[in-house]
Amino acid sequence: MSTSFHEVRFPLRLSLSVSGGPVRRTDIVNLSNGHESRNQRWRDSRRSYDAGSAVRSVADLYELMAFFEARGGQLYGFRFRDPVDFKSCGPLAEPAAGDQWIATGDGATTGFQLIKTYGDGAASWTRTIRKPVADSVKVSVDGVAASGFSVDAASGIVTFASPPANGAAIFAGYEFDVPVRFDIDRIDINMKAFNAGSVPSVPLVEVKP
Repeated sequence: MSTSFHEVRFPLRLSLSVSGGPVRRTDIVNLSNGHESRNQRWRDSRRSYDAGSAVRSVADLYELMAFFEARGGQLYGFRFRDPVDFKSCGPLAEPAAGDQWIATGDGATTGFQLIKTYGDGAASWTRTIRKPVADSVKVSVDGVAASGFSVDAASGIVTFASPPANGAAIFAGYEFDVPVRFDIDRIDINMKAFNAGSVPSVPLVEVKP
């Protein structure tokens, strides 16, 4: 991802008004007995957004265009803050070192991938977090706040100076961005329509490594 990805964030002021969220792909076959068969095509969800909904003024439109040009349209990916899901906890809480279990120490491994688990009593799904906000990451080992670690903000790998003990539960709290790209190479601007309240569609789609 590094050769086609810019470690810059989509303007935060605009991202707060963007529409969109997770997308999944499910095949549904209706059977002759009235039942249906469902098959999950994607193991993981993929985020999709429309940045056009964030445009409220000509100044917003110009800022969006400038960012689009700097990314070369679809050529380079970038960081995007989901307006709802951007923390290891809920959107109204503050990240804490005990928010998300990420691994169990084995006494030798020093590097661990940040993850976030969504679940309830019926099922759960684990999401890989590859674009954390580095200075927001807090880590604990067996319930004790850790300090001897570093974070790769481009990959989401937490590296300890010394390996956590065998069986030690490693948790983390953090803020994070979604790696996305523009899903178009052209932005159509009609000022007459814009002045009448119509904004261009500017889709963003999550990119995977």
